[in-house]
Amino acid sequence: MKNHILPAIKLTALCIVLLAIVYPISIWAIAQLSPNKGKGDLIEHHNKTYYSNIGQSFTTDQYFNSRPSAVDYNAAGSGGTNKAPSNDEYLKQIQARVDTILLKNPGIKKSDIPADLVTASGSGLDPNFSVQAAKIQVKRIAKIRNMDEVKINDLIAQQTEKPLIGLFGPEKINVLKLNIALDQLSGK
Repeated sequence: MKNHILPAIKLTALCIVLLAIVYPISIWAIAQLSPNKGKGDLIEHHNKTYYSNIGQSFTTDQYFNSRPSAVDYNAAGSGGTNKAPSNDEYLKQIQARVDTILLKNPGIKKSDIPADLVTASGSGLDPNFSVQAAKIQVKRIAKIRNMDEVKINDLIAQQTEKPLIGLFGPEKINVLKLNIALDQLSGK
């Protein structure tokens, strides 16, 4: 037994030093090299501070509506709904979102609505949506803000992030950055 206890104590002490001291300090040191010193990508707008890498709630008609959140955009904890696509409550929730989009954006068809406008991401905090999710909202925003649709479409093109090295992932748009750019474009 003595042959097993001493190595176990040594291994435990080594793991404590490596995983509770060395690893956290090295991650902290790496974070200090980043532009915001590990504090996230902060954006100041209208005397408020936002994190661009955490989803924000945009539901008013003059803005691009954001992707739904399973955690009500609370960054203290992320998570999905964990409801199956066959769950009646989940299906009613999705249908209500579809109905809202159709009501707010006349002229679009149900088949035009991308999934990311009616379903939450796995984390519930996704700050991005697809280019299609932005394009189906252009007419509504142009009408409310009394702006030219071409300018809004150009803004969408400017804010579109391409896939990593042109291969990995879809094109996406950060909703917060898009709405801030929209405010700047319309002078608000």
